Amino acid sequence: MTDATRPELPDHLSIDPRSPHHVAAVFEHDIGIRFNGTDRFDVEEYCVSEGWVKIPHAKAIDRKGKPLLIKIKGTVEAYYR
Repeated sequence: MTDATRPELPDHLSIDPRSPHHVAAVFEHDIGIRFNGTDRFDVEEYCVSEGWVKIPHAKAIDRKGKPLLIKIKGTVEAYYR
């Protein structure tokens, strides 16, 4: 795949299709998130300009049965693998 066929990664992206920050075209490609210099594989949502990621809590769930998300602040870098 060339860079010309990939859409530009947005500043704010969510994997939840109900979110207004979900861009389906981006998820057709493999995306990597580097948070504070370490690759993370459990990121549900990120914002590069504000410097945060949301990851699921290990045990806590909301009333719909989905894991609660924890917001962690730091340096965020999104890239195509």
